[in-house]
Amino acid sequence: MLSKLLKNWPEYLMEGGLLGIFMLSACFFTALLVYPGSPVASALPGALPRRVFIGLAMGLTAVFLIYSPWGQRSGAHMNPAVTLTFLRLGKVAKWDALFYILAQFIGGALAVLLASIAFRAVLSDPAVSYATTTPGPYGVAVAFVAELGITFILMLVILLVSNIERAAHFTGLFAGLLIMVYVSFEAPLSGMSMNPARTLASAVAALDWTAIWIYFVAPPMGMFLAAEVYLLVRGKEKIFCAKLHHSKHHRCIFCEHRQAQP
Repeated sequence: MLSKLLKNWPEYLMEGGLLGIFMLSACFFTALLVYPGSPVASALPGALPRRVFIGLAMGLTAVFLIYSPWGQRSGAHMNPAVTLTFLRLGKVAKWDALFYILAQFIGGALAVLLASIAFRAVLSDPAVSYATTTPGPYGVAVAFVAELGITFILMLVILLVSNIERAAHFTGLFAGLLIMVYVSFEAPLSGMSMNPARTLASAVAALDWTAIWIYFVAPPMGMFLAAEVYLLVRGKEKIFCAKLHHSKHHRCIFCEHRQAQP
C-alpha cells in the first residue's frame, strides 16, 4: 500500500481534482440555468431548454477533462463505478482502485463545499439544491432502472470505442456526447448521476439523502453488466488499458508504459 501511495500519489490527486472540477462546473451551470433569479434562466423558459444547455456544458466539461493533461495521465475515471469496473476487468490494481475511489469522493465533496461558499444562497436555493441527483416523479423503481441503463450504455461504449485502434482517440467525445444526451433527456427520471461520488458530494452539502442507495448500487451494476457483455463478445484480451484516453506522452500506472495502443 505504501509503495503504491508513494509511487502513484500524483495520479490519485489528479483523479480527485478532475471530479472536483466537474462538480464545480455542475454547481455553476445548474445555478446559472436553474436559479430563479438568474437572467439566463429567465431567458430560457421551460425545463427542457435549460437541461439541454446544462447537458451541453457538462458534456463539454467531461470532454475537456478527459483530454486534459491530468485526464490523460490519470485516465479520467472520475467515478468509483468506472474504477471498480476496470478493477473487475483486471486493469487496475487493488490499492490503486482504493486510492482512486477515496480521491474521487474527497475531491467531489470538497468541490461542492467550495461552491457552496462561493455561491451561498444561490446554490442552496431549493430550485438548485446543490445540484443534487434524486429520483424524478416516476418513482424509485424507474430511477433505479434508468441509472442501470445509462451506466450500462456508457461503459459498453467506453469499452468498445477505447479498444478499437482507429477509434480509441474519440472515446472522450463519445462519453461527453452521452453525458449531454443523458442530462438533457434522462435527468427527469433519476437526476442523471451515474456516479456515487458525484451524488454523495451534493447530498452531503444539501443534507438530502433521498434514495441515495440507488446511486451506490445501480451505476456499478450497470457498468459491471456492460463489462460482462464485452467479455462475452470480445474477450478479456481485447481490453487495452483502464484509461479513457491513452496518450503516449503521459505515464500510465495501469499498463506501466507509455506505448500507444498496438
